Amino acid sequence: MPSRILIIEDEEKIARFLELELTHEGYEVTKSADGREGLDLALEGGFAIILLDIMLPGLNGLEVIRRLRKSSDVPVIMLTARDAVMDKVSGLDMGADDYVTKPFAIEELLARIRVTLRKKESSESSDNHKTLSWEKLTLDSLSHTVNYDGKPIDLTKREFMMLELMLLNKNIVLSRETFIERVWGYDYMGETNVVDVYVRYIRGKIDDVYGINMIRTVRGIGYVIKDEKA
Repeated sequence: MPSRILIIEDEEKIARFLELELTHEGYEVTKSADGREGLDLALEGGFAIILLDIMLPGLNGLEVIRRLRKSSDVPVIMLTARDAVMDKVSGLDMGADDYVTKPFAIEELLARIRVTLRKKESSESSDNHKTLSWEKLTLDSLSHTVNYDGKPIDLTKREFMMLELMLLNKNIVLSRETFIERVWGYDYMGETNVVDVYVRYIRGKIDDVYGINMIRTVRGIGYVIKDEKA
């Protein structure tokens, strides 16, 4: 079933352009040109993501976000004017997940939609897997603690996120680009070899200490934690 996207945008040309592009990408699209109507649609639920303009009739985009966040955590990407810095800040503070600046390249918007949806899926997966494990190692997603055979392991925030990502995707080889996207974020501009550095950190605290081979390298691709029976 295709993901449903709600576009709340009063500029008909932009809304129609987005509708055509998103439909072509396989999304199911609903449009609204009014902030109050858009909020009502959003509150009905069922949307995977909302694209929200700031300058709207009825209710402006910031008020839409404020009211929406009282009862919904559906991802929201704001569509903002180039110089609307305070709108961006206010929107993010009120709970928007990301923003794109008009005029924007459709490729950038599509990429941000994919990233936002994957973050949502990852978060839901984490909620469904409060405790992850591999042999004698356990990771608690809620308390952010890691133990091996009952002994605590001190990991930094990024080390924890990388380990959690691999445990959530056991037996799936994750590329360096995937780690960058999920752990460092879409806007990271550094080199991907930072992933290799952090894998060494994790191995130094777990694999080397306990004499195990938990994190495996797949040359030219990335890293994987395989189930002990795989």
